[in-house]
Amino acid sequence: MTEKNQRQSSYDGSQIQVLEGLEPVRKRPGMYIGSTGYDGVHHLIKEIADNSIDEAIAGFASRVEVTLLRDGGVRVEDDGRGIPVDKHPKTGKSTLETVLTVLHAGGKFGGGGYKVSSGLHGVGSSVVNALSTHMIAEVHKNGKIHRIEFEKGVPKAALKVVGKTTKTGTIITFYPDPTIFKETVTFDYKWVVSYLRHQSYLTKGVFTRVRDERSDESQAFYFEGGIQSYVKHLNIGKEVLADTPFYIERQIEDAVVEIALQYNDTYIETVKPFANNVLTPDGGTHVVGFRTALTRVVNDYARKNSLLKEKEDNLTGDDIREGLTAVILVKIPDPQFEGQTKNKLGNPEVRSYVDKVMTEYFAYYLEENPAVAKKIISKAVIAARARKAARAARDNVIRKGALDGMGLPGKLWDCSSRSPSDSEIYIVEGNSAAGSAKEGRDSKTQAILPLRGKVLNTERARLDKMFANKEIVAMIQAFGVGIGDSFDISGLRYHKIIIMTDADVDGSHIATLLLTFLFRYMKEVVEGGYVYLAKPPLYSINKGQKKIYVYNEDELAKTLDKLIAERRERKVEIDPADDKVKQAGVTLSRFKGLGEMDADQLWETTMNPDNRVLIQVRVEDAEEADAVFSRLMGDDVTLRKSFIQGRAKDANLEELDI
Repeated sequence: MTEKNQRQSSYDGSQIQVLEGLEPVRKRPGMYIGSTGYDGVHHLIKEIADNSIDEAIAGFASRVEVTLLRDGGVRVEDDGRGIPVDKHPKTGKSTLETVLTVLHAGGKFGGGGYKVSSGLHGVGSSVVNALSTHMIAEVHKNGKIHRIEFEKGVPKAALKVVGKTTKTGTIITFYPDPTIFKETVTFDYKWVVSYLRHQSYLTKGVFTRVRDERSDESQAFYFEGGIQSYVKHLNIGKEVLADTPFYIERQIEDAVVEIALQYNDTYIETVKPFANNVLTPDGGTHVVGFRTALTRVVNDYARKNSLLKEKEDNLTGDDIREGLTAVILVKIPDPQFEGQTKNKLGNPEVRSYVDKVMTEYFAYYLEENPAVAKKIISKAVIAARARKAARAARDNVIRKGALDGMGLPGKLWDCSSRSPSDSEIYIVEGNSAAGSAKEGRDSKTQAILPLRGKVLNTERARLDKMFANKEIVAMIQAFGVGIGDSFDISGLRYHKIIIMTDADVDGSHIATLLLTFLFRYMKEVVEGGYVYLAKPPLYSINKGQKKIYVYNEDELAKTLDKLIAERRERKVEIDPADDKVKQAGVTLSRFKGLGEMDADQLWETTMNPDNRVLIQVRVEDAEEADAVFSRLMGDDVTLRKSFIQGRAKDANLEELDI
């Protein structure tokens, strides 16, 4: 019998520990899945699919598939060992039923089922069952197909053998309960694609696929390079300092440390840390170990090879990490995450593990690749000089006490409210539009910051250059959060930052430049939901003394159709001409820009909270957002041209005034 077969045969009910019943889940679902909205309903997929990924991490599965069914359900399938089906020694029921109906029943509590698991609590399968109207579990194991069905977590009948099989694996199909998930029970194909892509990067050699029966879309992933491929993906659109990423995977005691990194020519640090395939966005001990080792190794190499002058200070971690893209993946038997959201890894031993691996093998890498090492250190030296210049410039432009009005830009027309939650700031391009906004605003809660022309493209600018730009400095001062190492989201003076530009190509470009600055240097402001785009109207329909404002071409057509229908109901004789404006008996005016509106019009259409249309800027996929900004605002003309051409069919030429 092979070692794998021996391990397979040892996976049975005795390794499934039972800690608690399932009753609380339907009463307080938010305690178990975070929310009952969009995020919560998609978390159900993650809970089930993570179990399949755990089989792959353990070396027992090579394929994980997720299918979005036409009838609203989801099917998750793997070719792993199959959940045990023997009688559980504690519950007396089949182990499969136990896993799916008892909270905290799983092979992740020291029972020997998994050495490494992405699930911290192991409650996933039973929680999904409790929050589904219907669940079907099918296990291929020991030459038989075992099947059991549930309704709202309650089994309809005992586990049955329904056929023979030559395969092994588990298939779970479930339907979210709309009485629990009242906001939506419709699954987002793109969310599943993103989730499986990441799992494939983090579990090299596993094949994942998502199929959407509703639209006949399908996508599959397989990355032999694992996190090396991930780093290359993150650097798409950027010029890299070395074609091949640094990569190392080593086992220390009962942990595995895997690191891939590659430098690019940008000024942004991108580090993705994971513990057992769980993203830890707030870092933790694995990130501390990585950064400590990286800083020490680079400085040691620079000193040893005279790439730093004798009197020069050591490079700081920030200098060395400028332009760094890295993925850190640790696999450990008992991950200790801080907080309910698993955002930070707390295991103290992991710091030394990562430090040791990084210190030894990145030092080898620099010695063996002196040309790359020189590029990395040269870039860090320039970053250090820029940092010192930026600090001097920052001291001249950023003042404390922003909430009391100190250090605010002279051209800011501030609001009288000192409550950030009630305050909003309009970023307006052009003197005439800003003047109308100032006159038409509610001065108690609405501040106006006028900008002149197109702001600096911060995608390719360091802080020292940004501090020399008056428009950028004005925004830093006005927002109150600082920038760089002085950034503090708690200082935000306005909980709505509203970008208000013309509805044309130039206006869109200015808005994109502003969003680039906010995304790159004040990401927490964007992620916190504080940034909005104002949507000014395109047309004014004049019907006697009444004005109707419309915001896009579709709305215009519908409004004119409605007005024509109203005239027909009143038996008004209508000219059968093709011109809908004449048929509607109105006149139509098109706004060329915000500057054409007087104060009353701007207030009524774009600034009055009762009437205005605001689009909240949200980051649903940070990596995709990063790639879009790199393509649109970076130096690679070919990538930008390809990106625009690929979306040309979606452009409304009339709205763009072309």
